[in-house]
Amino acid sequence: MFESLTEKLQSTFKKLSGQGKLTEKNVSDALREVRFALLEADVSYKIVRQFVDDVKVRSL
Repeated sequence: MFESLTEKLQSTFKKLSGQGKLTEKNVSDALREVRFALLEADVSYKIVRQFVDDVKVRSL
């Protein structure tokens, strides 16, 4: 489970770091992938939602 989560998060961050500039769309796309990865790893929906919301606010 942790291997799969690690791979998905690394892939997402690699895609995001390959972008020249962070845009709201880039961040939203990356956070969507992170959200799905965390939910697939059985992280509580409430925790995932709070985490994604916090990251979105801090990144934009």
